[in-house]
Amino acid sequence: MQRLRVGDLVQVIAGDDKGKQGTITKLLKDQDRAIVEGIKLVTKHQKPNARNQQGGKTTMEAPIHVSNLMPIDPDTKKPTRVRVQEKDGKRVRVAKSGATIEAGK
Repeated sequence: MQRLRVGDLVQVIAGDDKGKQGTITKLLKDQDRAIVEGIKLVTKHQKPNARNQQGGKTTMEAPIHVSNLMPIDPDTKKPTRVRVQEKDGKRVRVAKSGATIEAGK
């Protein structure tokens, strides 16, 4: 799971939200899933409890499998494949266009 990191801008390439873009907020590495801001919204019904006195329906983001996500190239702003390369003694992620992909940018 080296090609995706928290803060990356990604595009959904399969499923109901195909074509939508969002930022990764959380990675679930043991399940190979990621939670993406504004993608795969589900409605959860909650009973009233001590923390949530009102209860009711809440909308939240559900995890999506990382195989359905593709990072966005910072230069072309299109989905791209990623390779790992050494630059100045550090391992960095590089897009097909040659641009360095940095998390959160």
